[in-house]
Amino acid sequence: MKEMINMVVVLTILSVTSGGSLAFLRDKTKDRIEQQQLKFVKGPAIMSVLPNVTNDPTESYFKLNAGTKQERSFFVGMVDGKQKYVAFESKGKGFGGEIGLMIGVDLETDQVVGVGITTHAETPGLGSRAKTDPAFTNQFKGKPLMETFKVKSDGGNIDALSGATITSRGVSDGVTQAGAIYKELKPQILEGLKTVKK
Repeated sequence: MKEMINMVVVLTILSVTSGGSLAFLRDKTKDRIEQQQLKFVKGPAIMSVLPNVTNDPTESYFKLNAGTKQERSFFVGMVDGKQKYVAFESKGKGFGGEIGLMIGVDLETDQVVGVGITTHAETPGLGSRAKTDPAFTNQFKGKPLMETFKVKSDGGNIDALSGATITSRGVSDGVTQAGAIYKELKPQILEGLKTVKK
């Protein structure tokens, strides 16, 4: 019995120590990980969806909490010193799992100015073309962000990638969700713009 108590005590101490160490490491590396994701994953997508900006949107951003209490970053694109665009993340469900999207929107017209794929696990050569085929993502440009996007086989106006209908649906759903987020947070987004230096 005494050996069992000793073993429980030792396991408890090890669990608490390792858990505390992992929590400490997570807190210490959180900002660094976020900066690396911004530089290598989100940054290229942000630059691809915000046309002709005269600033670096990865350095001009603010954060808001969405209705689900999920914190979102909004990246501001400026043209000649004027805050013209905002880009933010959304997600859709593809064939291989979650598809991360970066959506660019014109603040005056509420129209999509660009859609970029940040992360995915789609089939190489099929669904992965959502990230590399500009003809697919360009279909969203110029359309009101707050409309519902669907592929043509579902009654919408988006041409699905050949052999990757599920991926195409996932991207379309992600853009549609971005419209709902934008509609809900538009007043807060306009307030958040005031915190970004011009």
